[in-house]
Amino acid sequence: MIKYIGVNDHDIDLFEGQFEVPNGMAYNSYVIIADKIAVMDSVEANFGEQWLSNLEAELSQAGGRKPDYLVVQHMEMDHSSNINLFVQKYPDAKIVASKMAFIIMKNLFGTDFPERQIIVTEGSTLELGAAAGDYTLKFLTAPNVHWPEVIMTYSEKDKTLFSADAFGKFGALDYDDPEGWACEARRYYFGIVGKFGAQVQAVLKKVDALDIAKICALHGPVLDDNIKYYIDTYNTWSSYGVESEGVAIFFTSVYGHTKTAVEKLAQMLIDKGCPKVVVNDLAREDIYECVEDAFRYGKIVLATTTYNGGVFPKMKEFIEHLAERNYQNRKIAFIENGSWMPAAAKGMSTLLEGFKDITYAESKVTIKTSVTEETETALLQLADELK
Repeated sequence: MIKYIGVNDHDIDLFEGQFEVPNGMAYNSYVIIADKIAVMDSVEANFGEQWLSNLEAELSQAGGRKPDYLVVQHMEMDHSSNINLFVQKYPDAKIVASKMAFIIMKNLFGTDFPERQIIVTEGSTLELGAAAGDYTLKFLTAPNVHWPEVIMTYSEKDKTLFSADAFGKFGALDYDDPEGWACEARRYYFGIVGKFGAQVQAVLKKVDALDIAKICALHGPVLDDNIKYYIDTYNTWSSYGVESEGVAIFFTSVYGHTKTAVEKLAQMLIDKGCPKVVVNDLAREDIYECVEDAFRYGKIVLATTTYNGGVFPKMKEFIEHLAERNYQNRKIAFIENGSWMPAAAKGMSTLLEGFKDITYAESKVTIKTSVTEETETALLQLADELK
């Protein structure tokens, strides 16, 4: 029997000090109650007492028993900060984790709890039932998804995958997200995990061999419907595939002329039947929303002003974000603006050197201060190429 004992955080404004989370965050923890009892992960530091209270409420329903194990799948502090509190409250419980997790644990707490350790690796099992195989947890290593110590846990009896941070999303669980799982899961994935596509692909091959009816991630809701959809979506994201057909345009504009060009291009694309056109102002919109769109669509347009002989800072920052996340397998077009010596396109090309499997549009639009008939002709040519 699996019970939820996690918490919601509505006080947080920035997750990991950088991601805006206006709808809060969930720090998920679960308890498996069988012949032996296993607690799956801790929660963020400020919620230790609430977490333990949630656990005690479930244990009281099970006759007041005590936990036998704390399984630590991920040592990032929003999931591990209360390990020491748990150890103090339950002195007989063992800690189940990877070898690397215990190293990080010592860095965090000054001890790796040597008398409590059960070190697990790929294929290790933990029996919670009275008879071997009656209630078995099987462990999968998931290095660099997105920290090196991560493990996932599969409960054979419940057909449940405890997936650590994988398949998680932003948002507290008591917030009814009208956009569903994918929107904030996408921003979460590409913001935090996007660099590690190869490692996610390796774990998905292991996951594919399991009979999964439910996914319990460390953030976001329990996923218990259409499991194939979530796994297929993660496969698309981690293989840097195209999720949605369309064009995403990212721009900066100092005096509005580049913005005018972008708006004209967007309308031309719509008029030509482009299935989706998304426009993002890099100076005003959440940079991670922009990153998410760049990975979602197969074609992007980078439009910016020449600045100090190079690329406008917000565009440079955006391209650096893409580089950090191994951006690849896309078609990119340039729009540049410059009053006397346009150089933004060349600067963006230099920043994109080293990106894998990038195709560049043959059409490049150069604006000399303001949009002219010549500019509109070039924009129309670009729209024809991208539609």
